[in-house]
Amino acid sequence: DIIQLSAKKWQWMAEKNVDSLKVLFHDKCDFVHMGGTWGKEREIEIIKGGFIWYKKAEVYTNAVKFFGNTAVLLSEIDLVAVVGGNDAINPFMVTEMYVNENGRWQLSQLTFSKLARSVKLK
Repeated sequence: DIIQLSAKKWQWMAEKNVDSLKVLFHDKCDFVHMGGTWGKEREIEIIKGGFIWYKKAEVYTNAVKFFGNTAVLLSEIDLVAVVGGNDAINPFMVTEMYVNENGRWQLSQLTFSKLARSVKLK
């Protein structure tokens, strides 16, 4: 379920589907990027305004661990994005933390850690 939810998240981010993302992102969610850290409202503004356009996340590996009502997903990806009007492709290990409240999983943390490897995406 978590891996499928994450795949939907990447699709919604690529489509700039902020309505679905607003539901998925926990109100206390944090986003850690190479250029800064911010909360849910700022991330939604960034996606909606196109400052970061997550065009495609090519996912190579996923590993999920559960800790009670918390799930941690590690994904190795190449991210194709437009950042501030500039094309960028970066290799990342992405950490996503989800919490299950009232029977619904919500993203509570998303962190991009740049990998010291070449981009695999052709």
